[in-house]
Parts: sequence; C-alpha cells; structure tokens
Amino acid sequence: MATTTDLRSLFLFADLTDEQLAWVAEHADEVTAAAGTDIVVEGDPADCFHVLLSGTIAMSRLIGGDPVETTRTDHRGVYFGAVQFYLDDESARTYPASVRAITDSCLLALPAGEFAAQFQQWFPMAVHLLEGMILGLRKGGQITAERERLLALGKLSAGLTHELNNPAAAAGRAADALRDKVEGMRHKLAMIADGRIAGPQLHKLVIAQDEFVKKVRHAPSLSPIETSDREDELGDWLDDAGIPGGWDLAPVFVAGGLEVSDLEAVRTASDPAVLEGAIRWLAYTVETESLLREITDATSRISDLVLAAKQYSQMDRAPHRWVDVHEGLDATLVMFGRKLGEEAGVRIVKDYDRSLPQIPAYAAELNQVWTNIVDNALDAMGGHGTLTVRTARDGDRVLVEIADTGPGIPADVRQRIFEPFFTTKGVGKGTGLGLDVSYRVVVSRHHGDITVRSEPGDTRFQVRLPISAAAP
Repeated sequence: MATTTDLRSLFLFADLTDEQLAWVAEHADEVTAAAGTDIVVEGDPADCFHVLLSGTIAMSRLIGGDPVETTRTDHRGVYFGAVQFYLDDESARTYPASVRAITDSCLLALPAGEFAAQFQQWFPMAVHLLEGMILGLRKGGQITAERERLLALGKLSAGLTHELNNPAAAAGRAADALRDKVEGMRHKLAMIADGRIAGPQLHKLVIAQDEFVKKVRHAPSLSPIETSDREDELGDWLDDAGIPGGWDLAPVFVAGGLEVSDLEAVRTASDPAVLEGAIRWLAYTVETESLLREITDATSRISDLVLAAKQYSQMDRAPHRWVDVHEGLDATLVMFGRKLGEEAGVRIVKDYDRSLPQIPAYAAELNQVWTNIVDNALDAMGGHGTLTVRTARDGDRVLVEIADTGPGIPADVRQRIFEPFFTTKGVGKGTGLGLDVSYRVVVSRHHGDITVRSEPGDTRFQVRLPISAAAP
C-alpha cells in the first residue's frame, strides 16, 4: 500500500492535507499491470480513477473501428480512467478511452464513487467550477454547432431560392408568350372558318401539324453554326415561296427541329393561294409546342429542386436508416447548384461506384458533412477549378472522397482543421470550417473515419463509413 509520504511525492497529491492523504492511502489500491494488458477499456463502466506510479502506458481511442494511439507516457503521477468522477451524468459513467500497459506497470486505483463523494466535501467550490466549465463547454459547443447549421441552412436556402427563381421565371415568361400565340391561332381559325381552306387541304394540314408537333418534342440540340446554316436555308426557301418575314419565321422552325423538306411537304399539300396562311398557322403550332415544352422543362426543374431539398433535409425520413450515400451527395450538390457548372466556373466530376451497398446512417447528419466539405472546397477554389466526388468500397467500409483543385491546406492548418472553433475564414465570412462537427458526425455517430490529404492543386477529404455497423 502507498504511504502518505509516497502520495505526497506525486504532483497530483502534493498539496493535500495529511488528513486527505490518509484518506487516499486508506481507500486506494495499489495494482499491477503486466506489459500488453488493458488497464481500462473505452466504453466500460468508469469504476476507478487511476494514477501511474511506475512503468509505461499508452492511451488509445477507437476511430473507424480501429484503435488509434493518442498518448504514450512513463511520467509518474499521470492520471486516467474515471477522470470526470466529479460529474453526475452519462458522460462520466464510462471510460472515454482505453489504456494499455506497454511495460510492467504499477498503479494507484481509487474507487470513483467514493472519491467523488469525498472530493465534493474537500473542494466544493472546485467541483462547482469544474462542473460549470464542463457544462459550459458542452453548451457552447452545442450552440456553435447549431449556429453553424443555421448559417449553412441560410446559405443553402438562398442558393435554392436562386435556383427555383430561374425556372419559375422561365415558366412565367413562356406562359405569357403562349397566351399571345394562342390568340394568334384563334385568328387563323377564323380564316379556316371562312372556308378559304378546303376540307381535303385542311385535313392534310392537320396531319402536317401533328408531324410538326412530334418533331418539336424531339428537336435536337444544334450548335450555333448549325443553327445559323439552317436558318439561312429556311429563310431562302420562304423568300422563294413569296412569304414575307422569313427572317422571323425561320428561327421558329429551326428551333422546332424542322427543315426545308418539312416546309416543302406543306407546299405540296396546300393550294398556292393559302400557302402563306398555312405556313404561319403551322409556325404558331411550332411556337406554342416549343413554349409548352419550355414550361414543362421549367416545372420539372422546380420539382427536381424540391425533391432534392426534401432528400437533403430528410424531413420525412427516419433519423437512422439504411441509405444510399449517392442520394445524399447528389442532393447536396443540387443545393450548391448556382456555384457549380461551367457557367459558375467550377467543373463537377462524379466518379460513383453504383454497386456500393446501402449503409446504416443518420442521413441528414451525413448531408451536413458533405455540405461542410463541399462548401470549404468551393471557398478554397475561389470560383474556378474542378470538384471531384468519388465513391468506392474500401474493405468493409464505404469511401466517399471529395477533392478540389484549390491551393491546398498548409501543414500547420491541416493539423488543426478538426479542432472545435478553428477556422481560417475572416470574421463574419461563411460558416467557419464546420469540420469539428463533421468529425463528430463521422467518428462518434457513425464509427467511421475522416482524413485529409492536401498539396497545391489537390486536396482530398476522405470519409470512410462502416457498411454493416449496428445502429449507434
């Protein structure tokens, strides 16, 4: 058993009174641990507060299911185990890390429950201060995390609003133009009602109209040069047919995927006296069908954005479920739509392994991880570069890699990016790095791992998630 003299030689007990030292000596056990044996195991009930008397020990934590050594020491007096014995909450009831004896070691073991009761009697004010500090840090961390999520949500909402505004405005413009074209078609119907187009000819024109509609629905995308050449050909044909305003009609037919042969078929089926009226009537048909296609495309785009937002927020899904990581990645990229694409200056490359199985996960929280990483990548590239999102299988885990072509992360910064409250962004700019939140989500919530490799022009964040882990 350790004597009071032995205990006073330890820095932890150096300032205790003789009475306090006597209590420690009476209630503490001196235990030995052979080299290679576990002294405490992460997650086990925190029964004892340990102090190293001799030997070498190593502390480790589980990251991605593998033990990662965090500390190794032979310093006499270091303590571990139930280090938050003075707290009466869930966090103090299990060991936060594992400790293994590297060499034969001797330790002092104090029962956590009895030590806590005595400690509160000896140092009541210190207990209050320690509790306040721990709880304050936790509360601050929660508020900061919530603030980051709200700021990120605000940015994404602004982006989503911008994305929704474009197709909504396009649909509105197309609807207004469609109203005018329908009015023009009504005037052409009056001409038909006057009997200026005979029945057999009208029947042929209606058939031609149906053919034109089919072509409009499947109109090919043309290059600017191809478009100009076709417009010139159709304009020349219209001039030769004696139809004025060919420079206005030709673009309409070209946009609808029509060629000279299509108009020639109309001339064959029509009386020369009504050819101009027939061509203009069919032009209205092409325009109305093109506008209807534009409205359909715009409303489909709106539906896709709403679906992506719903997928991103997971608002109608169970918090923890089996998910396809590609769904969350795609939904996140949609949220950043205004910052991605050739027009925005950032090229997006997707290299997905679609054979990957679903994984058990908190989908909404993983979407926040993708958001933080993508946001930082876009910020690093400054609006110009390539963002690559890759998925693959890595043993019994799914690998998600998000890479950018930015200037890279300096070594001194790379060592700190997962620390709480650390950021390289200026005051009031962005949402911070948010990588401490990402680390907690990946490592603590999903028992995965997150790492970063960086050099100028190639920065890669790699997230590994268990494929068959039990629900946390």
